Amino acid sequence: MAPTLSLGLLAAALFCLLSKAAQGLGPVVRFRDVTREAGIQFTHVNAGSGSKYYIETMGAGCAFFDYDNDGNLDIYLVNGAVLPGFKSEKPIAGALYRNNGDGTFADVTAKAGVGAEDIYGMGVAVGDYDNDGHTDFYITGYQRGLLFHNEGNGTFKDLTAPAGVSNSGLWGTSAAFLDYDNDGFLDLFVTNYVDFDLSNNIYCGDRAKGIRSYCRPLEYQGSSSVLYHNERNGRFTDGTKRAGLVHPGGKGLGAVASDVNSDGWVDIYVANDGVANLLYLNRGDGTFREGAALSGVAYDPDGQTRAGMGVDVGDYDRDGLPDILVTNFSLEGAALFRNEGHEFTETSIQTGLRRATFLYTGWGTKLFDYDNDGDLDIFITNGHPEDTIELFSQSVTYAQPRQLLENEGGRFVEVSAAVGDSIVKSFVGRGVASGDFDNDGDIDLLVTNNNGSPTLLRNDGGNRNHWIKLRLLGNASNRDAIGARVTVKSGQLVQSDQVSGGGSYLASSDTRLNFGMGERNHVDSIEIRWPSGVVQRVMKPEINQILTVEEESGVRPK
Repeated sequence: MAPTLSLGLLAAALFCLLSKAAQGLGPVVRFRDVTREAGIQFTHVNAGSGSKYYIETMGAGCAFFDYDNDGNLDIYLVNGAVLPGFKSEKPIAGALYRNNGDGTFADVTAKAGVGAEDIYGMGVAVGDYDNDGHTDFYITGYQRGLLFHNEGNGTFKDLTAPAGVSNSGLWGTSAAFLDYDNDGFLDLFVTNYVDFDLSNNIYCGDRAKGIRSYCRPLEYQGSSSVLYHNERNGRFTDGTKRAGLVHPGGKGLGAVASDVNSDGWVDIYVANDGVANLLYLNRGDGTFREGAALSGVAYDPDGQTRAGMGVDVGDYDRDGLPDILVTNFSLEGAALFRNEGHEFTETSIQTGLRRATFLYTGWGTKLFDYDNDGDLDIFITNGHPEDTIELFSQSVTYAQPRQLLENEGGRFVEVSAAVGDSIVKSFVGRGVASGDFDNDGDIDLLVTNNNGSPTLLRNDGGNRNHWIKLRLLGNASNRDAIGARVTVKSGQLVQSDQVSGGGSYLASSDTRLNFGMGERNHVDSIEIRWPSGVVQRVMKPEINQILTVEEESGVRPK
C-alpha cells in the first residue's frame, strides 16, 4: 500500500501557510513543474533488462551551472549506457541545455560535444579547475569518469586522459571540486561506491518465487574514494595516499566539501551506504584526519550504521556554525547533525525530521531558504532502489513523494502538499540541484528520476520576501571561491553560509549564495572570508539584487 498524506495533514499544511500569509509572516509559495514548457525533453535510461545489474538503480545526477557566462544557469543531465541484454535504437547520451534567458532551454549537447555516450554515467561536479573564467565539469561513472574542459566558445574538450582523472576501474558516484591546500586551484574528490563487476553479477532475491532483486551493498566489498591534486598545469596527480584518505571499506554515495570547523580549510564529509560515514578534517598541511566517530557524525545515536545517500551542509539554527544533513534508507529517517563547535549532536528526533522522513529512502537533498524568510528549509527527493519492494513490504513503495520541510524556529514541518502537486507526486527520485535559473530571487529545483524524465521545479512566490544573492569571484583564491565563508547582517538577523563543493547526491548546485531577508528591506553588512585568508566587507548594499563581489588583494591574516 502506498503511503498517502491524510486529509488532516493536508489541511494542516495549507492552514499553516495561509495563516502565515494572512499574518504577514511570509509568502505563499508554489513549486510549479515547468519541465515541458522550458523545452527539456530528456529521459534517463538505466538500461535494465531483468538481469538486475546494480548500477541500474543508482543513477543519475544533474547540475545547474553557467557554462557560457551569460548570467543564466544552464543544465546538465547525466545518462546511463547500454548494458548486456538491453537494446537501444539510438545512442544513450547525457544532455546540456542552454538557458535562453526567457524561461526556456535549448539542447546544445551536439554542438558542445558533451553527450558522453560511451560512459555509464552517475554524477556530475562543476568547477573552473584552470581558473580561465570558464566552468568545466566532471562526470562520474561506472569503471571511469570524464573531464570536460570548457573551451570558452560554446564547446568542451574531453581532457580526461591528459589530466589524469579517469578513476579507472572504479564505480564513481558523487564528486566535488575543492581547493584543499588553498593554493588557488581546484582539486577533485571522487567518491567511489562498491566493487561491482558486470561479469560477476550476484543473484539476489527469492529464487523459489522467481523474483530477482537488486543486491544490497553488504554483498560487495567497498572502495576507497580518490583525491586528485591539481598540479596547476592542466594535470592532476592522485594524492589520496599522501593526504591520508585511503579507506578501502568505504561505500560512498554522497559527498560535500565544506569547512565544518571554520578554521579556513575545506573538509570533506562522505555519506556511506551501510558502513560508518566519514569526516575528513583538513589539517592545513595537505593531509586530513578522519574524525567522524569522535565528532558524532559517523553513526546513529545507538552507534549503528545507516545507509547514507545524500548530504548537504548549512546553518539551520543560525548560530554561525555549519550543520550536516544526511539522507538515509527507508525505516531509518534522515539525520541532522547540529554543529556544537568541536563536535556534533544529532537532532533528527527533536526537530521532527526523523518522523517526517522515516518511511522514505532519501537521496538528493538541499538545505535552502525556499521562502526567503531568513532560515534554511529542507528538500528531499525520495525513491526506493528496489523495484520489487512492494512485493515484500506493506508500508514502503518503489516510487515515493518528494518532501519540503519548512524550518519553524528550529523544528521542521512538512509543507509539501501546500506548495504544489508536483512535490507530492511519487517518483523514483535520485539527484537534486538547486539554483535560481530565472534570476528572480528565489531558489528553484532540478530533480532527476531513475529511468525517467527529470523535473524542473520553478519557485513561484519565494521572492515576495526580500533577498540578496552573492556571486563570488576569487583572485588569489580559486576562481569559484569554493571555501569562502560569508556572514550577512541585517539588524538582529545574522546569517552565515559558505561556497561548498559537491553536496546533495550525484549533483551540483548553483554556487551563488542566496540570503533571504524576510520583510527586512536592508542589509547592514556582508563579510567575506576568502580561502586565501583575505577578509573583505561590503557595507549597506542594495537589497533584491544579484551582487558580484571580486576578491580584493590583501594580506593574509596571521
